[in-house]
Amino acid sequence: MTSIDNLSGLRKAAVLLVQVGKEQSAQILKGLREPEVEALTAEIARLEEIDVETSDAVLREFQELAAARHYYSQGGMAYAEEVLVATLGADKAKAVLARLTSTMVEMPFEFLRRIDPRMVLSFLQDEHPQTIALVLAHMAADQAAVVLSGLQEDLQADVAHRLAVMDRTSPEIVKQVEAHLERRLSTVLQSSDYSAVGGLQPLVEIINHSDRATERLILQGLEVRDSELAETVRAQMFMFEDIVMLDDRSVQVLLRHVETKDLAVALKGVKADVKDKITRNMSERAGTALVEDMEVLGPVRLKQVEEAQAVVVRQIRELEEAGEILISRGGSDEFVV
Repeated sequence: MTSIDNLSGLRKAAVLLVQVGKEQSAQILKGLREPEVEALTAEIARLEEIDVETSDAVLREFQELAAARHYYSQGGMAYAEEVLVATLGADKAKAVLARLTSTMVEMPFEFLRRIDPRMVLSFLQDEHPQTIALVLAHMAADQAAVVLSGLQEDLQADVAHRLAVMDRTSPEIVKQVEAHLERRLSTVLQSSDYSAVGGLQPLVEIINHSDRATERLILQGLEVRDSELAETVRAQMFMFEDIVMLDDRSVQVLLRHVETKDLAVALKGVKADVKDKITRNMSERAGTALVEDMEVLGPVRLKQVEEAQAVVVRQIRELEEAGEILISRGGSDEFVV
């Protein structure tokens, strides 16, 4: 059997991506950070012809590690070891677990994925905002949204701002926070390298998983602290004006679920292309009636317009969740709400 012990982790990853095919490789790369994508693609470009035995050995190692990680997630390291010994034998299991342990070093706070986020909230709500931001940056977006929405309003905005401007965190700080949670949650992971965490994208994903009320509070709080940052965040979220990015069929589906009176108020003061996107997907008679309704309304308070727009956006999200429409941003990239 071919040994691949002399291959670097980067080279193994490159071989694996080549073996799984273009479509799956693209999906994998989407989940990586930009420096990782650059390193992997460069390594793939440097690959020469790989023999079948080496490719098979890389795939076997990946399969073993994936199985080990699955067992670990089900019952911890002891359970993973027990199953692997029974499956692969003591020597092989030891080698697989050693590789698993080394890869786990790069995944701080992974244990939080197995904990009810409401429990995490109960432990974090009295912590320093920077500590909360650090933990949220490592959590899955849907879980982090639960935690963030459960915080007090002023604390929400503070944490959101810290999360957005966070860049790199010292390994000692990460270890201290993990050790603190270990004592309270009886779980621990370690990190040996600087962790690139936070930034706009995690914050946008968390907000998109939050309810509308939480979203508005966070954005309003960010506006007070950093108006430029708040505008940047809004630019990466789905807002009412993003209706222009919906395909015509999706707009037509939306119009069947929105009251004309809400639509008339929501369209007050918006750009012409937004109005045009709506009216183009209505019958001529209905479009004319909508424009007339808008004119009859006269001046409308900004708060009323925003509330009406929120109703429409909420309906868009519900339809997207139900699979009735597709929200996209920037060509073929899907924008998750």
